[in-house]
Amino acid sequence: MEDTKRKRILVKFSGEALAGSGGFGIDSDILKYIAGEIRSLTEHNIEVGIVIGGGNIIRGVSAAKGGIIKRTSGDYMGMLATVINSIAMQEALENSGVDVRVQSAIKMEQICETFIVRRAIRHLEKNRVVIFASGTGNPFFTTDTAATLRAIEINANMIIKATKVDGIYDKDPNKFQNAKKLNTLSYECAMNDDIKVMDDTSIALAKDNNLPIVVFNMFNKGNLLSIIQGDYSACSIVK
Repeated sequence: MEDTKRKRILVKFSGEALAGSGGFGIDSDILKYIAGEIRSLTEHNIEVGIVIGGGNIIRGVSAAKGGIIKRTSGDYMGMLATVINSIAMQEALENSGVDVRVQSAIKMEQICETFIVRRAIRHLEKNRVVIFASGTGNPFFTTDTAATLRAIEINANMIIKATKVDGIYDKDPNKFQNAKKLNTLSYECAMNDDIKVMDDTSIALAKDNNLPIVVFNMFNKGNLLSIIQGDYSACSIVK
């Protein structure tokens, strides 16, 4: 990507990333760090959309595991968790001087805007960060799928998935010393070889719309900006 002027991206963070070493809840130091990384993008005229998962609070699948809570109800609980994370990220970004809006796929006017794609694009054009909450607004769909869907709707150049490793590996590099990094791979390979980049629905959606998926280590300071400026040495790309 030779020129960062007017580039538009969507960054997907897992809810667990916000929890830090505690594994649950929200770590304010991590919020502050992420806000700083996002601010560096807005300072370079990059338009930023964000989707955050809710796994640091509750997952729909986990909530429904015991059989008492229906999967649909569990997923709605997970959507509410993403709203909590989105509000926290909004506060962190505003605290760092970034103009930001939260848009939810489920109406909750007292808390945030309702998702309207034209309004979201207008916010982005005004250099406001837009955080998309509540997933797709439908049960049985992950926030990975929501991130890909929103990226397509706002005409993002790419979707960037923030992780704790510097790209995609053929197996877990934290468990296997011989894990091999895959610098680039096709959408088909990611799905057929069951490489856990994102869920298959989101990858298929990205494939149908020629949307590149970039996976990088969010905890290496400056990585995010470097990737958008064209340095792909510290990431992997699905395309």
